[in-house]
Amino acid sequence: MKFDLLFKALSDETRREILKMLSERDMTAGEIADKFQKSWPTISHHLEILKQAELITDEKRGKYIVYSLNTTVFQEIIMWFMDTFKKEEKKSNV
Repeated sequence: MKFDLLFKALSDETRREILKMLSERDMTAGEIADKFQKSWPTISHHLEILKQAELITDEKRGKYIVYSLNTTVFQEIIMWFMDTFKKEEKKSNV
């Protein structure tokens, strides 16, 4: 997992909002763009950063590209945080 890309993706409020929307349901790029008062190229850029971080996936369905949340990455993030905090806890108990 590329944590630099992951944390860059999560650092932006618009990208976090896109993730929240995709946690509720899969959406096309147009549906995502309609929720924001930003240009299409800006939304496309945000989607690309989320894809590079592997937080979302895209699938062509007919003439549309549908974006989905990649829950596997979120499970990996949680495991990483848990492992990190366990190590810190062990250090503080020594």
